[in-house]
Amino acid sequence: MFKLFGPLLAFGLSAAPLLAQQPGPDSTAGDAPGGGATSRCAQPDTVMVSGNSRVDDATIRGTIGLVSHSTLNYRDAQRAVKALFATGNFDDVKLVCRFTPATQKVVLDVQVRERPVLAATSVTGVKQVPKKEVNERLELSVGSPIDPAVVARAMSRADSLYESKGYYLAQIRADSSIVNGALHLAFRIDEGNRMSISGIKVQGTKGVPASAVVGAMQTKPEGFFWWRKGEFDEAKFAGDLSERIPGLYGSRGYIDARVTRDTLLIDRTRGKGAVDLTVQEGPRYTVGSFEVVGNKHFSNDEIRQYYPFEGGVGGQSLAQGALGLLRRSYKNPNGTFDASRWDDATNKLRDAYNDQGYIYATIHPIEERVPSADSVRKVNLRWEVEEHSPAIVNRIDIIGNDYTYESCIRQQIVMAPGQVFNRAALIRSYQNIGNLNFFESPMSEPEVKPDSAGDVDLVFKVKEKRTGNINFGASMGEGTGLGGFIGLDQPNLFGRCKKGQLNWQFGRYVNDFTLTYEDPAVLQSWVSASVTAYHTLARYRIADLGQSTRTGGQFQFGFPVRNSYYSRFYVSYGGEAVKYSDNSGTLLGTLATTCDNCFRSTLGFTFQHDTRTGQPFPMAGAMQSLSAQFNGGLLGGTASFQKYTTEVRSYAPILQFGPGGIGAQPMTLLIGLTARSGVVVGDPGPFFSSQSFALGGTQYGEPLRGYCEFAITPSGFDPSACNGQARRASFGNAFFSGTAELGFRFNQSIYIDAFMDGGNVWDKPRQFDPTRLFRSVGIGGSTLSPLGPIGLDFAYGLDRVDALGRKNPGWKVHFKLGQIF
Repeated sequence: MFKLFGPLLAFGLSAAPLLAQQPGPDSTAGDAPGGGATSRCAQPDTVMVSGNSRVDDATIRGTIGLVSHSTLNYRDAQRAVKALFATGNFDDVKLVCRFTPATQKVVLDVQVRERPVLAATSVTGVKQVPKKEVNERLELSVGSPIDPAVVARAMSRADSLYESKGYYLAQIRADSSIVNGALHLAFRIDEGNRMSISGIKVQGTKGVPASAVVGAMQTKPEGFFWWRKGEFDEAKFAGDLSERIPGLYGSRGYIDARVTRDTLLIDRTRGKGAVDLTVQEGPRYTVGSFEVVGNKHFSNDEIRQYYPFEGGVGGQSLAQGALGLLRRSYKNPNGTFDASRWDDATNKLRDAYNDQGYIYATIHPIEERVPSADSVRKVNLRWEVEEHSPAIVNRIDIIGNDYTYESCIRQQIVMAPGQVFNRAALIRSYQNIGNLNFFESPMSEPEVKPDSAGDVDLVFKVKEKRTGNINFGASMGEGTGLGGFIGLDQPNLFGRCKKGQLNWQFGRYVNDFTLTYEDPAVLQSWVSASVTAYHTLARYRIADLGQSTRTGGQFQFGFPVRNSYYSRFYVSYGGEAVKYSDNSGTLLGTLATTCDNCFRSTLGFTFQHDTRTGQPFPMAGAMQSLSAQFNGGLLGGTASFQKYTTEVRSYAPILQFGPGGIGAQPMTLLIGLTARSGVVVGDPGPFFSSQSFALGGTQYGEPLRGYCEFAITPSGFDPSACNGQARRASFGNAFFSGTAELGFRFNQSIYIDAFMDGGNVWDKPRQFDPTRLFRSVGIGGSTLSPLGPIGLDFAYGLDRVDALGRKNPGWKVHFKLGQIF
């Protein structure tokens, strides 16, 4: 406004003879002495303010700086008008000069029109975009005068937000209402449908097919099936252009490839879009020479193990190999440079230095292109290493533990001040603290704080959660019937990480009492110890197995294995008295007269190496276990025999959804492999029902889904096991079972999988034949409960036969709950 009224006032002040002929509102021009009224406007007798109600006169006068009886010019008028507009309080400002001939007075009237004050805003119609983000884009201050231009800019920002999310048809309308002089703005949003990509056109491709380029993009055209909606996301599209397409070309040797043009063609009337890309591939590169410079801690041969184009640890991972089995993937010609493998190998070498304490080491991957006019060129590779000095652990601090003793937590940390920093040890320490399950998860990532001397301080942050619980309720098992349970569990007794547990499960067919005490660090040492006492009465209805009463206990000591964070060696001794009830017609009932209060004395040794993460549903790592039990002989007891069992589990993530890094728990698609086997040497005598191996089902003995309990025998498949009686011939002294699964881990409490099982049982260890297995396939899921995991599996037994030996495959449902299993 001031651009209009400023020149007008200047014109009036400089053209007195013309304006003198214009009569004032209270008089005629002839009443003005000196021949002109307008010449008096340059020196007004009075300055007044009109039109204001919210802003007081004094504030306006102080802002304009115009004083009566002083000489004014057009610059003063411009500054005054500009200053009032700058306050943001006014929509219009005018300077009007009035001359009254009767009084010979000149009044300069500052006329203003105030802007309304924004009292409240509201947003409606938001569904697909977070309302918080929309409000942040609008960014209007309640309680301040509102400028229409500011509202327009806010609506433009919100519209840009919707465009970035792919909603190009969104419409935003602002409705205003004034209540008691205050402005209320209501933003009404019609989001419309998200723009769908109808097609993607890629030009300039020669060495890499356009279909492969589109396949590497997260932006996909809509398809026939409902899950191919083709929705456009600006952030994903930007990632396609900057990361995924260059990454695809780099993995195939085209390291000079770039996207030279990207166009998004939008049809707003139909809500459709088309992507038009032009790529410039450049030459394809093969691997030339390789060298390492600057390394001292690692030798050239050791570093060469990480070089990805000669095998070594930089080669194909287990997950990549598994993906290759699941889907057919492109393979580069021999010698082709793969930028993604080169980057991964560089990161692995960097991690290797970090693991050895060289956290300040820098690895510079150098790619030297060899000049050539050929379409296929060579690239010489070099790692330039700057090792610097290894970092020493200066301090280890623990923050946030209110109940748990610090010494208890420090037992889980496999580093100490004065040692060389080791990243693998840091991760293992973090996992050990998390596995205590005393603190909220995921825990904060441990802080590594370098100091001025080049050493590091480590800080572990924890947040206590409630530990210990009392559980009670009902349980159902196919083999033990309906019952109840009461459990007392405190894994952190007195805040010192000692575990106490009492469980009592009772019912018509079961009366099971167990008391356990465990100390993970005896006398603050690395030796663990546990003692267990139990009294169990169980009446198994599975194949009318019968009833037994077992009373006993066990002592176990665990010892760390030198130079291994993940290994432990256990020594145990247990004694057990067993009594079988005389249930006529049952398998265990046949032992009642021959084994009255039989006694079994056992000395056991176990070695375990466990690197699994994410228990109880692991998402990575492996576990190997080997156990040997010696019964009877010099130890005394009713029977003399030895039992050896081994178990191997391995888990490899294929895809992860969500954030990564230490402590993260993303949803994970994984492959799991499990193998278990065992042999009994000697005669287990009256203990065959618990010490020999029964295969089939999930309720008793060794599990094999898709088959009934006791259906797999040393003589083959027993079709009568599903409705018959357990027989002595159902048990063997050797077994093998294996599982391959494709699982999806939602979190630490929910897991689903598709699996394939195989297994068999033999009379004697020398008959062991892993090529003769009974197979099954199926799907299942598990979750956690106070009694442990609850599982439900649907398995299809592939090698089942009927009573006449004819193939009779079929489905079987398996339900698993807590301690019963």
